[in-house]
Amino acid sequence: MDYRQIAANVKSDSFKMASLPREIRDGALNAIISELDACRDEIFAANRADLEKAAEDNLPAPIQNRLKFDDHKLDDCISGIKGLAAMEDPLFRQLLKRQLDEGLTLVKTTCPIGVIGVIFESRPDALVQISSLCIKSGNCAILKGGSEAAKTNRILFDTIYRAGIAAGLPEGFITLIEDRAGISELLKCHESVDLIIPRGSNEFVQYIMANSKIPVMGHADGVCHIYVDEAADLDKALPIVVDSKTQYVAACNTAETLLVNRNAADRFLPALAEAAKDKITFRGDETSRSIMNCEAATDEDYETEYLDYILTVKIVDTIDEAISHINLYGSHHTDCIITEDADAAAYFMANVDSAGVYQNCSTRFADGFRYGFGAEVGISTGKLHARGPVGLDGLVTYKYKLFGNGHIVADYASGARSFDFKDL
Repeated sequence: MDYRQIAANVKSDSFKMASLPREIRDGALNAIISELDACRDEIFAANRADLEKAAEDNLPAPIQNRLKFDDHKLDDCISGIKGLAAMEDPLFRQLLKRQLDEGLTLVKTTCPIGVIGVIFESRPDALVQISSLCIKSGNCAILKGGSEAAKTNRILFDTIYRAGIAAGLPEGFITLIEDRAGISELLKCHESVDLIIPRGSNEFVQYIMANSKIPVMGHADGVCHIYVDEAADLDKALPIVVDSKTQYVAACNTAETLLVNRNAADRFLPALAEAAKDKITFRGDETSRSIMNCEAATDEDYETEYLDYILTVKIVDTIDEAISHINLYGSHHTDCIITEDADAAAYFMANVDSAGVYQNCSTRFADGFRYGFGAEVGISTGKLHARGPVGLDGLVTYKYKLFGNGHIVADYASGARSFDFKDL
């Protein structure tokens, strides 16, 4: 299979996609909603086959959890698409209009990125989210899902593709790559693919970053923290910690390390151990082990994304010690302080170097749908272009349009004319 030619064809269609009016793109999203709803039985049958194969192959429990695609997951996907269709158009928005001189006007407007390659593992719902976000933002998508979800990905792709083409989208609006060799070939298509977004394990993302000239946006892992401050309301802290760890353990925004101020530890840790005794396995430093019964934690535990019902516990003396630990061992994803001290919360949020910093709420809120983005194409822990849950704003860039009337630079270089900057 000639992946370079496939990518080149998608690139050609990306220019058609970029110029489509909102009515066609939103119409396609609504058509996809109807088609997904009508094909529930076929989608769930394909997913059952993938789940049975995953069980036979003894895939890890977190992968099997992510692989499951049921009524709840599909309803969430449909709700996300409805939200996207109702949102303002991210394209063709004027960000700046400036007169450089009389008759010479500069306009900055939003536009699609172009062709986005998304490589993801285990999660069929990611295919739906990515496709719908790219449609709304006028991008074309090349999708490569994990082999463990092959049947579910194929039926979801066919359903979305059929609805999109009928609604007037170009043939290359989404493309599905199904063989493993396609990953390495896709990474070579830097002439046609504008951005790669990988979603998977730390090792997987690091491989993508190391083996392509294409810009990569994403995160390698999610080592998220909760710091229980000495001014914490412990009645609030208990459900927040339990939710952050157990609500959906296979997610990248699940808490992996709990930092507790020494002045709160004697009151909080025994209550937490009791509240979570059938839910969480704790690994603690020497001080926390003297307060609650748990295994010994190692330095490796502090930098591990478990994706399991395991929580590392460490006692700290100050908020600065908590911040230093998070900035050293964290993955710059999402970190939370539990405190009633507004100054402490502000200090924590200013000094923790993460895409999401929270006060008194679960780290599981780090999600494009829960932020009102409609959905997300992934989460970025980088600092350039997009950060945190990447929704529509992260899938558009901008261009400068300059409107003149015979203007030439020589006139300004010679002094015959001068600039007259004025925002319009």
